[in-house]
Formats: sequence, structure tokens, C-alpha cells
Amino acid sequence: MMIEVLKSKLHCVRVTEANLNYMGSITIDEDLMDAVGMIAGERVYIVNNNNGERFDTYIIKGPRGSGCICLNGAAARKVQVGDTVIIMSYAMMDFEEAKTFTPRVAFPENNRIS
Repeated sequence: MMIEVLKSKLHCVRVTEANLNYMGSITIDEDLMDAVGMIAGERVYIVNNNNGERFDTYIIKGPRGSGCICLNGAAARKVQVGDTVIIMSYAMMDFEEAKTFTPRVAFPENNRIS
């Protein structure tokens, strides 16, 4: 049996930009992506702690060290600059493998990894 489990999580990062005129996605600082094992094009689920919105999109790699968390396209309507969001990705794995799997989680300060 295969189940879906949490693979990666950026906990409580701050939205730095919302670009309604881009065609979609979330731009994430490459340092943040590396810290939790996320890659460009990966599907992510986003929870906005300020307004309760929950949505999904895909990642675009942002400039390394920039702290960039930019919601693009329609997702830009679900956030305000300064909102705190949680960004999560999941992976399908065998039930037995999932029992011992440990997700990669980061708690960035000011959108930067210490």
C-alpha cells in the first residue's frame, strides 16, 4: 500500500511579494528550498496563518539568499505581503517506508536559514 506523507516543510515564512500579473506559482529563495529538499516544479501546499486560506501551486526557484517568498498569479489574491505562511510538500511512499521516514522541516528566521 502507498500512502502520502509530509516530505518537506517551511514553517512560518513571511510573504515578501504578491505578483498578480505573473501566470502562477510561488517563488522561493533557493537556500530555503535546499534546506528542506524542495525542487523547482514541485507541487506545494500553502497555509496562510493570517487569513486561513489553503491552496496549492508549484515552485519557481528564487534568488539564493534573498529570503524571497512571492505568490504569483491567482495565488497572489490569497495573501498579503507580510502574511505568515507554511509551505509543505508531500511524497508517496510504501507504508512500511513511511513508518520510519523523517520529513525535512525548517523554521527560518526572517526567511533565512541560520
